[in-house]
Amino acid sequence: MPRRRGQRHTAGAVGRRVRGQAASGSSAITAGRSKCAAQRQRIAYESARILVDLGGDEFDRARRKAAARLGVADKRCWPDNEEIQAALLEQQRLFHAEDRDQTLAALRHQALAAMRLFAAFEPRLVGQTLEGTATREQGVELWLFADSVEEVVMELLERGIPWQQHDDQFRYAGGGAQMHPVLTFIAGDLPVSLVILPRQARHNPPLSPVSERPERGIGEDQLRRLIAAALR
Repeated sequence: MPRRRGQRHTAGAVGRRVRGQAASGSSAITAGRSKCAAQRQRIAYESARILVDLGGDEFDRARRKAAARLGVADKRCWPDNEEIQAALLEQQRLFHAEDRDQTLAALRHQALAAMRLFAAFEPRLVGQTLEGTATREQGVELWLFADSVEEVVMELLERGIPWQQHDDQFRYAGGGAQMHPVLTFIAGDLPVSLVILPRQARHNPPLSPVSERPERGIGEDQLRRLIAAALR
């Protein structure tokens, strides 16, 4: 009997140790996750600051530079593009609200004018002007859908709009990538980029560099409502 009592005492002690170790392990995991979340946030905000200097949407470059500056090597604690985009929006709201509102208004009105001009090609507003983070230097980006780039070129010629052309690579769902022509021109002092996509791309557009999901953008009516909502 005494031996059995001793065994019960030993089992209880072991149980307490196991529970204590489990609690300790759980606390360590929680602390690790909390630290990682804090690092993600810091890297996101530093990336946003770097993006302002870099311009464009070079999220990966900004993220790597930010992680190096902050000394965070564990990629599991790096933010994704949407977290960086959110941090960029937050910084603009906090520190550049008036300039941001004026810039967005100018860009979106110019986008609306361009969409009316190229209505035959079912234009869609995409990119930073839609997301709300664009600068005047980045300008407006539109998807246009046409059987050939020459169709859009003829529109530019008929309207006497000088343009430049280059090709850019766009990624698609499933891992594929395609080169598409991009026509750029200046409207007032704002650059406008027209990405010429095949008509079938309306149902399977290129991926957004931010969300990495198909970027469907918005049409003219939706943009008009977006502009009106900003004035309220």
